[in-house]
Amino acid sequence: MELKRVVVTGLGTVNPIGCSVEEFWQNAIDGKSGAGPITLYDTEQIIAKVRFACEVKNFDISKYMDIKDARKLDRFGQLAMAAAVQAVQDSGLDFVKEDPYRCGVVMGYGMGGIDSFQQGIETICNQKSKGQEIKASPFFIPKIIGSIASGLISIRFGLKGPNYSTSSACASSTHALIDAVNLIRMGKADVFLSGGAEAAVTYGGICGFGVMHALSTRNDSPETACRPMSASRDGFVLGEGGSVLVLEELEHALARGARIYAEVAGWGATADAYHMTAPEPEGLGAARVMSDALDDAGMKPQDIDYINMHGTSTPLGDIAECKAIVKVFEGCLENLSLSSTKSMTGHLLGGAGALEALASVLAVYNDIVPPTINHADDDVDPNIDSRLDFTFNKSRKRQVRAALSNTFGFGGHNSCIIVKKYPSQS
Repeated sequence: MELKRVVVTGLGTVNPIGCSVEEFWQNAIDGKSGAGPITLYDTEQIIAKVRFACEVKNFDISKYMDIKDARKLDRFGQLAMAAAVQAVQDSGLDFVKEDPYRCGVVMGYGMGGIDSFQQGIETICNQKSKGQEIKASPFFIPKIIGSIASGLISIRFGLKGPNYSTSSACASSTHALIDAVNLIRMGKADVFLSGGAEAAVTYGGICGFGVMHALSTRNDSPETACRPMSASRDGFVLGEGGSVLVLEELEHALARGARIYAEVAGWGATADAYHMTAPEPEGLGAARVMSDALDDAGMKPQDIDYINMHGTSTPLGDIAECKAIVKVFEGCLENLSLSSTKSMTGHLLGGAGALEALASVLAVYNDIVPPTINHADDDVDPNIDSRLDFTFNKSRKRQVRAALSNTFGFGGHNSCIIVKKYPSQS
């Protein structure tokens, strides 16, 4: 069976450093931090002592849907919808002209409507403690289920092809992209809206990750707290947001004269099978997932110019990923640019893969590598190979023929995707 080729023809994102693709990319190449004190709720009672996160700023859902309908959604659903609307507008697709059964949606999530779940359970528990009749909002279940984002996007655009969600912790939205790519490759669809969303900057999210000592506690300097690959890193900064890519079969895109940002070259998916939350220390699963992606793409290590690292700023995770990169790319490290855009956006959990794939597409399209911010020259980690170039603090203009985006999740889930220049850009 000859596989179809898949290209990216539309982008949409709402994240901590931009409520549009243009704003995000400008702030990314400028090295702007999205971290700051939490404003979504009162942090005084949080025992984990984390008072900051990477929140989405100036988000106006009324730009994307009726405000009455928006109130029926958890914040994660709103962020997903906003990104999808942007992506469709960017693609120039008119779904009235498309076969709806050839167009689908796959979205990734990690925690879904966690804030709505918390509020709904609080209401039920308060009623029970007071001996009152126990009632819940009719929107309680639709708000919390993770698959609601893909369902609502399909309803909005009338897409009747494959429709579901993936959940594999921080690897979720990369797995969503992988599934969408495979369905197009096999000829099951012409177009997919795919990505992910998360809105876990909540009491549950901050407390849960905080007590695991996974989060940075630099309350005195939130903007510089996320510092991947630096010796003083002390954990990740929780982020939120939604990102959607329009994936399209190449001939379908060419027939309608679509702008092509990049071509999806290959993907990989493995498991560490090691620990509930810690990475395999030698990066074996991470190395294999990158090697598998290269094999799927029919590419060699030297064909990759840029890696958007998982790079969470955790003591163990950064080292394991660096070991994995050295294993796979030994012999061509001198031409390889690396960076962690999480240093600016924070960690979007189930939404991270989609945002970082989007950043990788833009790196290829614009020939610019975004930076890893918050690094000081005297803060070098001796446990990380000094040959690795992390594009510290300033973006770099260079040819980016192909980029690889890594995502690794709790439970040992590993996924990555490779995007490359479409030939007409070369």
